[in-house]
Amino acid sequence: MRAEGRALPVASVVPELLAALRSPGCAVLAAPPGTGKTTLVPLLIADAFGGRVLVAEPRRMAARAAARRMAWLLGERVGETVGFTVRGERRVSARTAVEVVTTGVLLQRLQRDQELPGVSTVMLDECHERHLDADTSMAFLLDVRALLRPELRLVAASATTDTAAWAALLGGADGPPAPVVEAGGVLHPVAVEWAPPPGPVRATHAGGRVDRALLDHVATVVRRALRERDGDVLCFLPGVGEIARVAGLLGDLTDSGGAGGGVEVLQVHGRAPAAVQDAALAPGERRRVLLATSVAESSLTVPGVRVVVDSGLAREPRMDHARGLGALVTVRVSRAASDQRAGRAGREGPGTVYRCWPLAEDARRPRHPSPEIALADLTAFALQAACWGDPDASGLALLDAPPQGAMAAARDTLRGLGAVDASGRALDRGRRLARLGLHPRLARALLDSAPVLGARRAAEVTALLSEELPHSYGSDLTAAWHTARRGGDPYAARWRAEADRLRGTVTEGSPPARATEGGATDASVPRSSARPSPASRAAGGGLSDDAAAGLVVALAFPERVARRRGGDGYVMASGTGAEVGGGVGGAEWVAVAVADRGVGRTDARVRVAAVIDEGTARAAAAGLLESYEEVAWRGGDVVARRVERLGALELSAAPLRRPDRDAVRDALLDGLRREGTGLLHWSREAREVRQRLAFLHRELGGNWPDVSERALVERAEEWLGPELARAGRRADLERISAGGALPRLLPWATGEAARFGELAPERFEVPSGSRIRIDYGGDQPVLAVKLQELFGLRATPEIAGVPLLVHLLSPAGRPAAVTADLASFWRDGYRAVRAELRGRYPRHPWPEDPATAEPTKRTNNSRRA
Repeated sequence: MRAEGRALPVASVVPELLAALRSPGCAVLAAPPGTGKTTLVPLLIADAFGGRVLVAEPRRMAARAAARRMAWLLGERVGETVGFTVRGERRVSARTAVEVVTTGVLLQRLQRDQELPGVSTVMLDECHERHLDADTSMAFLLDVRALLRPELRLVAASATTDTAAWAALLGGADGPPAPVVEAGGVLHPVAVEWAPPPGPVRATHAGGRVDRALLDHVATVVRRALRERDGDVLCFLPGVGEIARVAGLLGDLTDSGGAGGGVEVLQVHGRAPAAVQDAALAPGERRRVLLATSVAESSLTVPGVRVVVDSGLAREPRMDHARGLGALVTVRVSRAASDQRAGRAGREGPGTVYRCWPLAEDARRPRHPSPEIALADLTAFALQAACWGDPDASGLALLDAPPQGAMAAARDTLRGLGAVDASGRALDRGRRLARLGLHPRLARALLDSAPVLGARRAAEVTALLSEELPHSYGSDLTAAWHTARRGGDPYAARWRAEADRLRGTVTEGSPPARATEGGATDASVPRSSARPSPASRAAGGGLSDDAAAGLVVALAFPERVARRRGGDGYVMASGTGAEVGGGVGGAEWVAVAVADRGVGRTDARVRVAAVIDEGTARAAAAGLLESYEEVAWRGGDVVARRVERLGALELSAAPLRRPDRDAVRDALLDGLRREGTGLLHWSREAREVRQRLAFLHRELGGNWPDVSERALVERAEEWLGPELARAGRRADLERISAGGALPRLLPWATGEAARFGELAPERFEVPSGSRIRIDYGGDQPVLAVKLQELFGLRATPEIAGVPLLVHLLSPAGRPAAVTADLASFWRDGYRAVRAELRGRYPRHPWPEDPATAEPTKRTNNSRRA
């Protein structure tokens, strides 16, 4: 081994780590970046224990780089003592003692053979990043160690000292925590320069783009760093699009005659060509600016970097489970991540970090990044757990349990794909989907479209969906397909490699695998437009490229087939509105491949889609297709029709001539609930009966019914009875006499109904002989009567023990006084009323003592009282 390897700081703690791996056989290694955690430790473990050492990295770039660095330390080429395997590329040999893999590759191997034959030690690197594949891999490995291979050694390697949770996890529920081995760092001091934008910057919400003003500012800070500091500059940006934008702004630096004196600008991200990734990890011949995503936070040391410019942003997965929309969203990095980024400047000497946000904002940033399991789409995780034999993941040793809602949504998706049965157990089809190394949705699309399109075309379209398309490729998937076929750019090269890999996983012309348990089956492909002859199948299918692309997308995302509702507006089968522009906007039907819904937006914004026809939509989303009779209250009346729907999309409707009577009754009851009993015919008498019943319910309670709006609606079947049974539409309700139906609510069974007229009389006979109607509409029953007709009545009349509120009227019928104590009024109030009115109405009697006077409803023509 080269001397550079032996001198790495982590070497001093390797004996302690090896002792921990001898007993108890697992350990947590905490070592700052640049100490040799990734490159020296696996080699020394292989020397100590023999067997193959698997090193699992979260990213392909880190896996390839780690293998090359270890091979260099040994003075060998990759593929000899040290090899690597990533998706689509494998360089190992019989001599290989250390193999670096991605966590995704490790999961595939564990599913194929849980014992990992020949492997003595597994080291999960960068555990602190909390990627879902890494968390899942550790849970599976702990199961293997507990049940199958207790001698398997496990190392959880982290670049942070926040290791207590990992130690407890590796130690098991009943045992002591696993040993924690900490290596000191060689980080040099890093000065912090706060460099916030000079003006306001729009906040970046879910699915939104980064404000160009911030990117312009980042480019300005990079130029400032080149002027003020020595060494290469590593600039962190959230995504490929932002990297390309800043690279464009710094384009003049590459000119030897420019201000930068011939600075090399490299774009470093997970989708960058291997040559670019290799160049970033090798010393440069001239000064460099490396524009990188978060992939550069924890991977191998980038030589020459003495300055970091941090935009403060990163991309994280988010899933809107209610709408089935997932996306990478832009978020502010945590303080832990910003410290990791800053540390890059201090690997080889004193450095400087320029942070492009205010100091006052720093304390408000989250302390640690959120674990991916808490945020992401869990469909792939749920399938992994089901294939492992733990459908609800309750038995897995995870630092954070998966959210129940996200797991329920994932299992629903898997059932729709025919991957699991009703209890969540993996079916044969599900295991085949899991082996393809794709998201289950894409795996389903590949398997089910290949027999129609041919393996090559199905693989090509699926490969387009497996990675984010370059922005320049546009939103029309078919056009993007054609661009990739012609393209010589790095994306096109990766796409061709992935398409070749996927093509090898399916057999051209074979029928799609179908579920044999749980009743779930694949959707058939559209027979009207997708019935190629055997010859055309052999040639790659008989569908146009538009139809082929649309079929694959629709099979992958059946709930996202969408129909136009006017303009650029669409509605997806899930019920979510969508805005579709670009080359596919204006088509009657589209299949949405990528969409997001930003904060405050009602509709989703479609990023990538393909044109389809109704036949493809019906076939691909057959699980959402239903035909049923609908009888409902809609638009103010009963609607009875036979409906065919694709999820939330209504395909056709025809009137029902003889709808089910029970369904009609239910619709009418729903109408009453929605619009109230005002739908019925209420005469004056009916309203008064309701008021009298309300009075008795309020004052006597017991068996006297509640006739409030809520109560009448709840008991509508009881009191509307036969009339409701005969009704079929709104007009029939309007003809029902509420007054004729209300008496059904009276307490007939107890006999109290017979006393209704006595306890709440419609009228009251006053001393003059008149029968005056009582108004029960207020809180207290009201008797409105001319004053002269009550002469001789000494006390206020009562009903059901409640005094009437007497409205005393003038001879002209106008209110003269109101009293609930008639005796008091005759004694104290009458005198003032008499003085005011007798001059105005001289022909009416105004006796001095009304309590003893004779009541009358006539005038007195002979004298004035």
